[in-house]
Amino acid sequence: MRSPAATAIALRDVTRLCARCRIQASQALPLGRISTRPSHSITASIGSFNKALPPSYRSAAFFSSRSSAASASAPEPDSNNTSSPPKTSQPPPPTHYEIFPETLPLGPPPSGHFPINTRALRREFLQLQARHHPDMHPQGPLKTRAEATSALINEAYKTLANPLLRAQYLLSLRGVDVATDETMQVDDPSLLMVVLEAHEEISDATAEEDLQELRAVNDKRIRESEDVLEKAFHEDDVMAAKKEAVRLRYWVNIKQSLDNWEEGRPVVLQH
Repeated sequence: MRSPAATAIALRDVTRLCARCRIQASQALPLGRISTRPSHSITASIGSFNKALPPSYRSAAFFSSRSSAASASAPEPDSNNTSSPPKTSQPPPPTHYEIFPETLPLGPPPSGHFPINTRALRREFLQLQARHHPDMHPQGPLKTRAEATSALINEAYKTLANPLLRAQYLLSLRGVDVATDETMQVDDPSLLMVVLEAHEEISDATAEEDLQELRAVNDKRIRESEDVLEKAFHEDDVMAAKKEAVRLRYWVNIKQSLDNWEEGRPVVLQH
């Protein structure tokens, strides 16, 4: 249990974030305007991130050091033995989940869960950003490392807070790129009809009140998709996860249209 003094310090640190980061962190709906193409270039900074984190947060570094120690303690192969030396298992590459050990201690599915407590994730995100924000460090190597760490934290939070980006990210870890694969389209006429009717209803709305029922129905669809993805990733059923990720993309696009609704503004159907 965190002491009141520690909580006060954490809240004080959050207030030191720059205006841009405070706005980004305080966005109420992580399903707002998003890019459906997850970025992985920032993952190269994981080494700097591990060095900057306190010991309790260095899960990836811990596994790496444990593997190195195991390799160092392994016996040298016998020169008279012609058989090949035993292969040492390599630790899995670090993931966005390891950046948030308090919120996601079990890691990604199948060991962890697909649904995420986004409020707890946001709290841990703010704490990490307050600790590693570049403005908290002087010019030089420390500031450069902090910039890389801050960017990595931002990327991981943006990806995990959104169920569509989260599903696409988990599939990318399995070598599947749903975001850019043009063959990953829904060929279910009934589903496409539901999507078209939803966008027509949004276009015909004259007030926010006209969209309340559709908003509730679509939020339920997103929750149901998360449940399907939870089962698919738990069973490591990649095909089922791919199909549901494509369906989820339609529900998220409807949600974006609902969130961005303005009277007289045309609704763009995306799929």
